[in-house]
Amino acid sequence: MALRMWASSTAKALRLSSATRPHFSPLFRCFSSAAVLDGLKYANSHEWVKHEGSVATIGITDHAQDHLGEVVFVDLPEAGGSVTKATSFGAVESVKATSDVNSPISGEIVEVNSKLTETPGLINKSPYEDGWMIKVKPSNPSE
Repeated sequence: MALRMWASSTAKALRLSSATRPHFSPLFRCFSSAAVLDGLKYANSHEWVKHEGSVATIGITDHAQDHLGEVVFVDLPEAGGSVTKATSFGAVESVKATSDVNSPISGEIVEVNSKLTETPGLINKSPYEDGWMIKVKPSNPSE
């Protein structure tokens, strides 16, 4: 009983309630609310997209890098190429396994994160900032 009262008062102090929790679509079912960041869209295969003007940045989620373990190599395409939604554009190799990285959108690759060639561990340390993989000019904005 005391634990329930403490939890209730803590929730009130933090202004938490089931009525104020954001609603997430079934796409987000596999992510905890702590892992879902504002401004990002997520694919079921654990890639994220951040639209910034006419360019979209793509990377893998914190959940994905955590399950891969220490990333030791990243295979990325060249700038100027293209990607197609739901198809592989590269791979991430870790001490545990190698995984394909699928593009959540279609478009032209305008930039590749060359830092990942020398420091692939950036994906582990900063998957949403320094560990981004490619930037794409989307060919179909509805994606």
